[in-house]
Amino acid sequence: MTHEVTVVGGGLGGLALARVLQVNGVRAVVYEADPSPQARTQGGQLDIHEYNGQLALEAAGLLEEFRSIIHEGAEATRVLDRGGAVLIDQPDDGSGKRPEVLRGDLRRILLESLPEGTVQWGKKLAGAVSLGDGRHELTFTDGTRVRTDLLVGADGAWSKVRKLVSDAEPTYVGTTSIETYLYDADEKHAEAAKAVGAGAMYALSPGQGITAHREAGDILHTYVQLNRPIEWVTGIDFSNREAAIARVAAEYEGWAPELTALITDSEAAPNPRPLYTLPDGHHWARVPGVTLIGDAAHLMPPSGEGANLAMFDGSELAKAIAANPDDLEKALGEHEKAMFARSDAEYVDAHETLDWLLGERAPYSLVDIFRGANQPNS
Repeated sequence: MTHEVTVVGGGLGGLALARVLQVNGVRAVVYEADPSPQARTQGGQLDIHEYNGQLALEAAGLLEEFRSIIHEGAEATRVLDRGGAVLIDQPDDGSGKRPEVLRGDLRRILLESLPEGTVQWGKKLAGAVSLGDGRHELTFTDGTRVRTDLLVGADGAWSKVRKLVSDAEPTYVGTTSIETYLYDADEKHAEAAKAVGAGAMYALSPGQGITAHREAGDILHTYVQLNRPIEWVTGIDFSNREAAIARVAAEYEGWAPELTALITDSEAAPNPRPLYTLPDGHHWARVPGVTLIGDAAHLMPPSGEGANLAMFDGSELAKAIAANPDDLEKALGEHEKAMFARSDAEYVDAHETLDWLLGERAPYSLVDIFRGANQPNS
């Protein structure tokens, strides 16, 4: 294969794709909108699964580096009701099937594995057009243009590359997640830290919940989840930290104080993240010279699989390209067929997960899942 693969998006999926291509002797260039690797925080903790995310890292030759960034003990899980009563307290079993790592650390080891110059920073895509015969031209906001024979959109929920293959647009699912942070948790926020425990904590009720993770460095990273219209979210001035915290906390009147402290004691401005999805089973007809991976291809409600799927998409696409250097259309077709089958099943699971967390039976729907998972022969 003489032409390099052009990747738009330097998140986990795009970087995994570039790395596995490199391992297989195929050149890639990644265009990323961020001006530098340190331009913004990369989000919280991720559990990386042995059946997809870890397989991608194995294909990338990065399992040793991955193991060095694992937050030991963070697979512990607790489920609470709104009054703070502990319904499930499951310690980390040490199996390593779903180890927790920080997204920023995972992105770092992928970046460090790539040759210098592979990622082109400060390249925000303005648009992409077909030139025919499977070729495409990209225009960036800095005025530069690039032509390519093989384009991969790894540019997330609001992908511009997606427009080359599909008219689908993300729609709001009716749930918003609001991020907060507590630092030096054991010393400064002892009761909240005790409620969260060593790993992940889910405090749930129908239509709203508080999910928190203990991250390395004694940090409690919380996602305050609410089923609310988008107008409720846009009606809050999140630039006014104190007013926004008070408005969100008001929705949790009557909850245990050690839980509401995860909102009211936030040491960072609350950050709203409305949840969006592409249509269930989002597919497209084969378009020569271009494909998608990750959220660009199959954005769905969060279920713990998003980062894993993106990296696995990238690694599987890379292997298909390497195996078919003289027939890239075959490689892209094989990739899409397998990815569509994976994502079809994951859409179902994602909606089920959202219902377990915030549906009419919360928190007991999630309790049933954990208890069922721990039954013999289950």
